[in-house]
Amino acid sequence: MNSSILYWRLLRHIKPYRIIFVLTIFAMVIMAITEPLLPALLQPLLDDGFVAQDAQMIGLIPLLLIILMVIRGLATLASSVGMAWIATRLVMDLRGLMFEKILTLPTTTFDDQSAGVLLSKVTYDVNRVMAAATDSLIIIVRDSLAIIGLLAWMFYLNWMLSLIIFSVVPFIIIVVRYVSRQLRGFNMTLQETMGDLTRILEEAIAGHKLVKIFGGKKYEQARFNETSNQVRRLEVKNQLTNGLSVFIVQLLITVALAVIIYIAAQQSTQDMISVGGFVSLFTAMGMLFAPVKRLTKVNEQIQQGLAAAQSVFELIDQVAEIEKSQTISSAIPRLRGEIEFKQVTFHYSGQEKAALQQLSLSIGAGETVAIVGASGSGKSTLAQLLPRFYDIKQGDLCLDGRSIQEFNIAELRANMALVSQEIILFNDTVAANIAYGEMSGVDFSAIVDAAKLAYAYDFIMELPEGFATMVGERGVKLSGGQRQRLAIARALLKRAPILIFDEATAALDTHSEQQVQRALRQLPSHCTTIIIAHRLSTIIDADKIVVMDQGNIVEMGTHAELLLKKGHYARLYQIQLTH
Repeated sequence: MNSSILYWRLLRHIKPYRIIFVLTIFAMVIMAITEPLLPALLQPLLDDGFVAQDAQMIGLIPLLLIILMVIRGLATLASSVGMAWIATRLVMDLRGLMFEKILTLPTTTFDDQSAGVLLSKVTYDVNRVMAAATDSLIIIVRDSLAIIGLLAWMFYLNWMLSLIIFSVVPFIIIVVRYVSRQLRGFNMTLQETMGDLTRILEEAIAGHKLVKIFGGKKYEQARFNETSNQVRRLEVKNQLTNGLSVFIVQLLITVALAVIIYIAAQQSTQDMISVGGFVSLFTAMGMLFAPVKRLTKVNEQIQQGLAAAQSVFELIDQVAEIEKSQTISSAIPRLRGEIEFKQVTFHYSGQEKAALQQLSLSIGAGETVAIVGASGSGKSTLAQLLPRFYDIKQGDLCLDGRSIQEFNIAELRANMALVSQEIILFNDTVAANIAYGEMSGVDFSAIVDAAKLAYAYDFIMELPEGFATMVGERGVKLSGGQRQRLAIARALLKRAPILIFDEATAALDTHSEQQVQRALRQLPSHCTTIIIAHRLSTIIDADKIVVMDQGNIVEMGTHAELLLKKGHYARLYQIQLTH
């Protein structure tokens, strides 16, 4: 993306704060105007005060200096505080947009991109954007105006000498343009490497038990050190490239100033310039160094920020899940729960082998259907397709006789509750984890009822603060079975017409499993329940059992019917009985 386009897009995000922004820029202008006034005051002080012995001028100049410093100080304070306020708001707004987009990205994005890379964008990249949008803007506006003011004063004093400064401008432009391209490339690579570093760190923290038990410390340390060293080398390259550019620019300006000082000294001996004029000119030239130095260094900040901005906007511009198709215009009613897969073939991204092949299956409203089969047979894929975590490319999936593609995604998911193999709990209270999201406003009695239905009530009341107990990150303070029963309570509290249990009892002991079985039997008859299970003892009472193998349905019927067939299901059941 073009640098100017990126920068203007960043500035558009400042538009809501334009009043403060304009006032901040005004403060910068005032601050820049005061820059050439200091050498301007030196000329009358020396020529009229010290040389001509003008008593009025001797008394007036110090007073003007105090007023000048007060104005300059207030303008500096206003500009720095104002820009800091805008910068922090910009970062907050961009982080908000990024987080909002992350919450709406399709599941395939999370399959293809690590959590560490996304974390790096939200935490690291956006901070560098602030340097391009605000910090560098202060330097560009303030120091550019200061340089213009100082050069204008120098031209007023002696235009021939001041022209020498402009002789080095073409060389400075060439250096800055070349360095800009180099720094942009370095910073984009640096951000990608920082994403890798964050990913490695996130994986090591999440899998710390695995690292310890399998002796992965050296391997993880080596990965981390190698990536960290890449970050270090890129940082050094950045500093070296920027440092060389600053050195070259400052050397060119110093040579020009040296020539000016020499010629001015010659002119002073011939009374072509007064003492006050010479000192004022020399002071103005000396004051040029600081803003020129900052301007030559600001290029690094800008390139870092623009590279980060490109990364941030790439995330913000990613296509979210399709919220609504063009053919639907009204809100969907509460579903009855009738489900039909019609010749569905599905491939996961990057995989040639189909997870589902020409699969057809009808589930009546209010039915309890169990889906069983070996690992990789496509059972969980069915559960992923119903809430549209993945979209079907071949075939169709209908709910209550309508294609799932016609439904608003949010309203579709409002009609479903899911308990998956991976139990997700948030670092909040037990009650908040059960009544999560749109259920957060329900009566406490409903939360208690759901906990009882999931046979979680007894262990919850044994916790230090009952329903107000914090469960820790990912529910680390609870056992696997306790986490799973909380997830089941959350699903039951939703009272959705379609319930999906994807290995919902996998982490439960025999006693807890039996309790949840009894709870599932108490579900309303109008609720369609899909149970995906390895342990066949959990689905004996299902209205219909679907046996899958290699993405196909190979058998279907009740528990008793399938045993009589002595096929796939009977063999699976016999294997589990003997273990």
